[in-house]
Amino acid sequence: MRGFENIFRIPELRKKIFYTLLLLAVYRLGGFITVPGVNLQLLQSAMSGTGNLMDVYNLFVGGALSRASIFSLGIMPYISASIIIQLLTSVMPYFERLKKEGEAGRQKMTEITRYSTVGLGLIQGLGITQYIVSLNSQIPGVVPYPGIGFTLQTVMTLITGTIFVMWLGERITERGIGNGISLIIFAGIVGDIPSAVFSFYRDVFVLQQTSFVSAIFISVFMFAVVAFVVLMTEAQRKIPVTYAKQVRGRKVFGGQSTHIPLRLNTAGVIPIIFAQSFLMFPSSIAMFFPNSGIVDTVHRFFSPSSFLYMFVYSALIILFTFVYTAIVFNPQDLAENMKKYGGFIPGRKPGKSTADYIEKVLIRVTLPGSIFLAIIAILPMILLRNAHINFRFGGTSLLIVVGVALETLRQIETHLLMRHYDGFLAKGRIRGRR
Repeated sequence: MRGFENIFRIPELRKKIFYTLLLLAVYRLGGFITVPGVNLQLLQSAMSGTGNLMDVYNLFVGGALSRASIFSLGIMPYISASIIIQLLTSVMPYFERLKKEGEAGRQKMTEITRYSTVGLGLIQGLGITQYIVSLNSQIPGVVPYPGIGFTLQTVMTLITGTIFVMWLGERITERGIGNGISLIIFAGIVGDIPSAVFSFYRDVFVLQQTSFVSAIFISVFMFAVVAFVVLMTEAQRKIPVTYAKQVRGRKVFGGQSTHIPLRLNTAGVIPIIFAQSFLMFPSSIAMFFPNSGIVDTVHRFFSPSSFLYMFVYSALIILFTFVYTAIVFNPQDLAENMKKYGGFIPGRKPGKSTADYIEKVLIRVTLPGSIFLAIIAILPMILLRNAHINFRFGGTSLLIVVGVALETLRQIETHLLMRHYDGFLAKGRIRGRR
C-alpha cells in the first residue's frame, strides 16, 4: 500500500491521475445519453441475446451501442484510421517521408488521421443508424419516426460524439497518465464488469442455470488465465550488449554490459484492437442493406461462435502482431545506433550482421507471442461453442484490461522512481522496467 500512498505525495502525478479519471468519467457519462428519436426500452429488447458481431462491438464501446448513445461509435473510427495510416507508412513513400520528418511529420500524420476518422465515422455512423432503424422489423416502435431527418440527425450526432471521444483520448495522453485511446477502451470494458458479475451470480444462485461446481471451476480457471496473461505479457528475451571503452580527455566512457529486452508481446494489445476493428467493416457495410438478407448472412458467417470467425480473427491477430512489431521496432536503426556509440553483441559484427541477428531473434520471439494472443482471444468462443460456458471475463477484454493496466502502472511507477519514491514493489520495479 505504500506505493499507492506515494502517488498522492507528488502534486504533478496526483493532478495527472485526477485529470485522467475526470475525463474517463465524462466518457462514461456520455455513454448513457441516448440519441433523440429512439425508444430505449424497445431497442434493448430488440438487441438482447442477438449473439452476433454487434455484441462484440458493444463490448468495446462500453455498452453504448445497446443504449443508442451519442458515443455509440466510440473510438473505433479513430483506431481504424490509425491502422490505415500506419499501414500506409510501409507502402507509400509520402507517409514514409512524413514519418521521418520528426515532430512536423507526426503532426501532419495526426491531422490526416483525424480527417480520416471523420470519413470512417460517417460510414460507420450511417451503418449503425440503418441497423437501429432495421430493428423496427423485429419490434415496431424502436424508431417511431424513421426517415431522412432521423438519419441525418443521428449520423451527425454519432460523428460529433466520436470527435469528442477522440479529443478526450488525446487530452488524456498529453496531460493525463497512460495512453488515452487505450484507457477509453479499458474504461468501457471495465464498466461492464459489474453487470457481468451480477449475471454470473444470478445464473448460479438465482436461476441455477450453472451448477456450483461449474462456477468454482470457472472462477479458478479465470484466475489462472489472468495469471498466465500477466506472465506472458511481461515475458521478454534479453540480448546481451557490450559497450567498448572510449577515452575522451581524462574521462572513460563505456566498458559496461547491458541488454536489449525483446518482449514476447512487443505489440501489446494493439493487434487485438486492430483485428477487431478490421472485422467490424463487413458488418458496417452490411447495415446499408437492412432488408436484403446481407445483414443476416454476414452475422451468420461472422458470428463470434462460428469457426470462420475464430479462424479469421486468429489469422488477423497473428498478422497484425508481426506488422505492428515491424513498424515500431526497426532492427536496422537499433544496430546503427549501437555501432555509433560503440556497442556490440558478443559474437556478432556491428552493422548488418547485428541487425540480421536481432531481426531473427525478434521473429522467433514474436511468433509464440502472436499465437498466445490469438489463443487467449478466441478462448471464450471455444468454451462457449464446445462446453457452453459463457466465459465473459476472458479473451479480448482480458488482454486489453491486463495490458492497459500494466502499462499505466509502469508509467505511474516511473514518476514515483523519478521523484525518489518507492514503487509498487518493495524490493524492485515492475518487471519490464528493470
